Amino acid sequence: QVQLVESGGGTVQTGGSLRLSCSVSGDISGFTTMAWYRQAPGKQRIHVASFASKGSTSYLASVKGRFTISRESDKKLLSLNMNTLKPEDTAVYFCQVAGGTGRPVWGQGTQVTVSS
Repeated sequence: QVQLVESGGGTVQTGGSLRLSCSVSGDISGFTTMAWYRQAPGKQRIHVASFASKGSTSYLASVKGRFTISRESDKKLLSLNMNTLKPEDTAVYFCQVAGGTGRPVWGQGTQVTVSS
């Protein structure tokens, strides 16, 4: 059974930085993508950054140049480095594995709050 556990959230001032981590347990060989999503209060969950099946990355336009997704070679740790944070980055951040034949698996989320 695949489990994802996020950590590293917190409260920072505008312009600050945070590093989120997602610890992966279980066999994810059947999944093709690893991603970070976020959900702000009253809004839908949206894609922030991801690795595609062949390792290419993609980012939400508003975080390009500020956020960097990375992972360990064994894919047991997914990270998101977030720099120059803005109040509009405030949200609950979720990691996800998806693709292949299984249903997407989500972590429980970690809160990021950016104060102005």
